[in-house]
Amino acid sequence: MKYIRFSALTLVVALMAASCETKKDDQSDKIAALEEKLAKLEAAQPVPANVTTVADADPSSLGQFAFSEMEYDFGTISEGKVVEHLFKFTNEGQAPLVISNITASCGCTSPDWTKTPVKPGEEGFVKVVFNSTAKTGTQAPTVTIQANTNPNVTRLRLKGNVTPKLASASPNQLGPVKK
Repeated sequence: MKYIRFSALTLVVALMAASCETKKDDQSDKIAALEEKLAKLEAAQPVPANVTTVADADPSSLGQFAFSEMEYDFGTISEGKVVEHLFKFTNEGQAPLVISNITASCGCTSPDWTKTPVKPGEEGFVKVVFNSTAKTGTQAPTVTIQANTNPNVTRLRLKGNVTPKLASASPNQLGPVKK
């Protein structure tokens, strides 16, 4: 079981690293392919040899996310701009929903979230802040949420395009001037 979690964590880290690097137009396809591989790995958790039975988690002990959106398109922004988005959710489970951890795909993204248990029927939030400094081109930073839900991992994503700053040229940098 630890091997599967380690493998899944390794794949998540690879996904996170890939999502913050500037890619060509096919970056979204690569991200989708990695997410699909990760989902298959999570779904194919084999039963360890030393375990005789595996029971599904009791639904009364789980919370359930109901996000109004799982992805936010921030459009096209200039390099250096900071994008902030609030993902709101409702706990549609039968038990208080507890977020145990949230990790960002890279240092360019920082999450904040409801730290207290969210009772069934109540709302919570996940705030994601993306700093586009030194990030140009297509961007798709993600945050990975670990909680007492089934599945226990949920991902939210920002996406958009970052245009590079134009370097301010001084007269000395322009070269010789013809008269």
